[in-house]
Amino acid sequence: MRFNIPWANEINRMQDEMERLFGDRSGESMFRPRAYPPVNIWEDEDNLYVESEIPGMELEEMELLSNDENSLTIQGERKQPPRAEGSTHRQERSFGRFSRSIQLPSSINAEKTTAQYKAGVLKITLAKKEEAKPRHISVTAG
Repeated sequence: MRFNIPWANEINRMQDEMERLFGDRSGESMFRPRAYPPVNIWEDEDNLYVESEIPGMELEEMELLSNDENSLTIQGERKQPPRAEGSTHRQERSFGRFSRSIQLPSSINAEKTTAQYKAGVLKITLAKKEEAKPRHISVTAG
């Protein structure tokens, strides 16, 4: 609940800070870092789609792995660019090796997987195995 009276500004500020520290209703907090890289996954009848934000990478710095069943791993290394002399005042971007394994909702055919990387976004299309595709069932009156 938010207060809209002048003396309550400090209460609102403290509430915002507590939500930032310990999590808000979405379940995120600074003590539970988000998985990296973040992904969105959706599907249609024939394919699964994975979209991931991995800014500042070159193609040779990332790798996709699949066990040809229902697992996908995105891994790589984001290298820190060289810096001129001086001191750092803030560093919020992370650098180094990362690996994220994702359990997929269906079995996939790794041979028919395609991936594109453009403007820091990795888009992966994973073809579902035939046995994982939905089947239409006829219903008769009885």
